[in-house]
Amino acid sequence: MSTIEVDPITLQVIGGALHTIAKEMGHVLYRMSYSSIIRESEDLGAGLFDANCNTLCESDSTPMHIGSIPAYLRGIEETLHDPWQPGDVVIHNHPYYGASHSPDIAAVAPVFYEGELVGFSANTAHHVDIGAATPGLIIDAPDVFAEGMLFKGVKLYEGGVRNRALWHFISANTRVPDQVLGDIEAQVASVELGVKRFIELLDLYGKDVVFAATEQLMDYSEAMLRKQIALIPDGEYRAEGFLDDDGRNRGITLPVKVCVRIAGDSAEVDLTGSSPQVPTAFNVPFEGSTKVACYFAFRAMLLDSAVISEHVPQNEGSFRPIKVTAPLGSIFNPKYPAAAEARFNQIQRVVDCIIKALAPVIPDKVTAGCSADVSAIAYSGVRPEGNYWVFIEVNEGAYGGRPESDGPDGIEELMRNTRNNPIEDLGMHLPLICDRYELRDDVMPGAGEYRGGIGAIKVQRYLTDGFLTHESDRHEDVPWGFRGGTAGAGARLQKFNIASPDKVENLPAKIHGLRNETGDCIGVLAACGGGYGDPLARSPEQVREDVLDDYCTVAHAKESYGVVLDSELEIDGAATAARRDEMRAAAE
Repeated sequence: MSTIEVDPITLQVIGGALHTIAKEMGHVLYRMSYSSIIRESEDLGAGLFDANCNTLCESDSTPMHIGSIPAYLRGIEETLHDPWQPGDVVIHNHPYYGASHSPDIAAVAPVFYEGELVGFSANTAHHVDIGAATPGLIIDAPDVFAEGMLFKGVKLYEGGVRNRALWHFISANTRVPDQVLGDIEAQVASVELGVKRFIELLDLYGKDVVFAATEQLMDYSEAMLRKQIALIPDGEYRAEGFLDDDGRNRGITLPVKVCVRIAGDSAEVDLTGSSPQVPTAFNVPFEGSTKVACYFAFRAMLLDSAVISEHVPQNEGSFRPIKVTAPLGSIFNPKYPAAAEARFNQIQRVVDCIIKALAPVIPDKVTAGCSADVSAIAYSGVRPEGNYWVFIEVNEGAYGGRPESDGPDGIEELMRNTRNNPIEDLGMHLPLICDRYELRDDVMPGAGEYRGGIGAIKVQRYLTDGFLTHESDRHEDVPWGFRGGTAGAGARLQKFNIASPDKVENLPAKIHGLRNETGDCIGVLAACGGGYGDPLARSPEQVREDVLDDYCTVAHAKESYGVVLDSELEIDGAATAARRDEMRAAAE
């Protein structure tokens, strides 16, 4: 613990410099990458860490990535065979040693200053293919070894010298070596830049001042979160839901149970009662994913930069007030060697349930139920010359209604924060074509004073024969409404052929290695959010605007909002008043 007290101005300058370094690291990583999942979607995280693996700063990227890196670092400490030395770069992705899941490979470089190991520069990024049983993604796998290449604290560079055998091994064990190796090169460039910038900062202000500042910044972030937690009444708050299935055993739902305990300025998230671990890859690494989801939920609800006037740095301090409990052998804390690659939908639902549990006591800080899933879909095939093509796409969801605002439509929500992939990029590089990309019109979002967001529909058509693996959920347990708002609509996955578009096959949320033929189309329909507040509190004029904008049908306006429109789509005032009186009477 430092005895130096850094003055407020210097503290702000150092904090700003750290954040800028992390943003620059993330920028270099996605700008230099080859695969679209990193280059376009920015499925990555980057930052600087002290020698005790504490997060000092993080890029404005996917929350899942950056929050997990301290666990990666602790896993590397446990598995690294040789001491750190300047010029090292280690790669690591083992889910039982801190990784978020196996496709998220971390690159870590030590930061030495005046001969002392003072910290780390690190990033993670989702790789398009690591040689698993199916291209890109995997659902139905017997154990962690079926997920593809596993790295436990392996030196890619040792003392600045490239481990050529390891590079050759990676190249020989992925279906798309140019993309994977190119992305790893980008990760190396990013962490090397982080080392350089960290040393420049230490040179400018001195090691003692910089690390005293980082301690104060972490303490400040912790204090700010504790201040917000203390405003929540002490007690236990519960919520639950369920996941559709494990990707193999259809029709068997998996419970998700959350108990949030508030005691003073601390919180615990207890997942006891949730599903036991499953025999597929639909499990969640505890250190690298489950805990990170819980950290994120509190930071998102209580430290939202849009409503907090003070700037709260994104660092280790915001993790400290939160304890996470999940029984060993449960879906959120599986026993080795269970597979755990397909882990994102489960943690989205944990976040959603934390919000639902706390909604009654902090209604002004939450939304109604969100999509709270991820439609991660791997399209793949073999080109005529014999080379694989693999494309991973993350499709948008929708938020629930929220205080003073409708839920945003067709947007990444909760822990995702990845960008959509431009369809122009798709057409230039891959034998797929996007036939449809717009908001859903087959269902209505949750009704409320503030309606739920509308999910998108995207239809991709195969121009050659190929394969498909899809990781999603929330087809059955639809987003919840809040404060009188109604539930949203569940997600869907469909398949048809362009030659017979009326013959639509509804697929389950999780599909593993589905074979497709030229002309086959895959339609991904995202869930729609729940409504917030009494639908009868929504003004008839706003409901009419929704009808004119094709966000609402005339029938839905009458059925859910009590707004009657005539043939000219004008409000029938008398009929609307009568219909709303009827609905209020029925609700009593």
